[in-house]
Amino acid sequence: MAVRKFAISVPEEVMKEVDRAAAGLRTTRSGFVADVLRRVARARSDREITRRVNQLFADPDVAGEQRATAAAFRKKVPREGWEW
Repeated sequence: MAVRKFAISVPEEVMKEVDRAAAGLRTTRSGFVADVLRRVARARSDREITRRVNQLFADPDVAGEQRATAAAFRKKVPREGWEW
């Protein structure tokens, strides 16, 4: 994976905490920070996906169709052997 270096200003106490956390995970400071940034970026994407799905299912017609499909599926599927 390609990497890019950049400089940021971080309070010294925060860097100490980052270094302790990275050491506890047996990773580098850069690896730790990259993982945190990746998780934050994904969380934003996940929240947007959730918002869109919730918006879709807020539509009464879509929600009703989904309930009807689920009910029809339950009638067709054997009761045993499909435990999740």
